[in-house]
Amino acid sequence: MEFQLTQDDLARALDSIARRDSEIAAALNRVGYPPERRSGEPSFENFLKIIVGQQLSVKAAATIFGRVRSALDSDFCPSRFLAMDDEALRGLGLSRQKIGYARGLAGAVLEGSLVPSGLADLPDEAVVEQITRIKGFGRWSAEMVLLFSLGRPDVWPADDLAIRAGLQRLKAMPERPDRRLADALAEPWRPQRSAVAIFLWHYYSNAPLV
Repeated sequence: MEFQLTQDDLARALDSIARRDSEIAAALNRVGYPPERRSGEPSFENFLKIIVGQQLSVKAAATIFGRVRSALDSDFCPSRFLAMDDEALRGLGLSRQKIGYARGLAGAVLEGSLVPSGLADLPDEAVVEQITRIKGFGRWSAEMVLLFSLGRPDVWPADDLAIRAGLQRLKAMPERPDRRLADALAEPWRPQRSAVAIFLWHYYSNAPLV
């Protein structure tokens, strides 16, 4: 399946939704279209980046991942990662828990229980099932792969707090919606919820508070 969240894809999807959703139309007028976000095809490197970034700011995650890249000489081979000892990995900024997750990931790729290059041929829920078998990867992590590596058009990561905060601002709600309400609010946007999710991150970051 080809990547379906290019800049042009996002614009077409959001224009289509805006024609029937006045709140999306008004928000687009305020902040414009979101930029394309693509992290490259699924790979051990990209999955490792997800682990490194868990519960960290974007800046901190980028710093630590840069150290990991340098230590591996940009050779993201699972066996090479496994050859590094825990002390060296902790010195790069990885926690004990993340080291465990990363070693589990490397082992899964080496033994073939996770084949990153094969995920593009699977339907969305099968991708989620494959990824969430690996310790340290929940549904949110799988949804990030679906969005930014595979470019699937109808992904709705409603567990993401920024998505729900964006919904709150979009709809001028007094409180941030819970998962159930966020899912219900997104139903009219099927089968283009990915474009709205990417837009809500953009809107939350760029719309002025009123």
